[in-house]
Amino acid sequence: MSVELMVWDEATPISRDRARAAYLEVKKTEPVSGELPEIAKELPGIVTVYRDHVLVTMDLDTMDEMSAQVFTAARAHGLVCYDPQRDLVHNVAPLGVYEGMQLHTGDGLIVHDPDLGLVHDVLATMSPQNPFTALVTFGRHFVQVSPGFELEYKEGTLVRTMVDDLEEVRRAFHEYATGERGFLTRHEWSA
Repeated sequence: MSVELMVWDEATPISRDRARAAYLEVKKTEPVSGELPEIAKELPGIVTVYRDHVLVTMDLDTMDEMSAQVFTAARAHGLVCYDPQRDLVHNVAPLGVYEGMQLHTGDGLIVHDPDLGLVHDVLATMSPQNPFTALVTFGRHFVQVSPGFELEYKEGTLVRTMVDDLEEVRRAFHEYATGERGFLTRHEWSA
């Protein structure tokens, strides 16, 4: 079984719906031949070039490692990356305030310096197959959540709380990523 990622240029951040529509439209067209664009030379897997888009196809077994390489290359070139398997779009911006912050999920997704829209969307993907989402600033602090909305935060001591809904989780993750800490005072935490 194979999986795909598609990269292309967008002037501004786009929604998952718009990224999905672009991906589906491009897949209806024929690939182009000729000289590869610069980004295509840096991508792992099988690379197929369409007019303004580059499709990367990889084996399921190598998906996590290769996806991280594709995300990194796309960001370095200022390109959008769409993941049709997870229905997630990786925009270039806006980013959080912690350089080197990482987004981790229980199904193997790891993204360095994730954009805030991706963080928002990933939180809705938690399930038994994807049992957690975490934003980690290694060596400093992290926030993570598991299904049932158990929120954990660590900066020295690990504390946890239960929150009512996904929107509150999204708000806490956004605050964490942007350097705000309002989520710490809105909830009662226990060690």
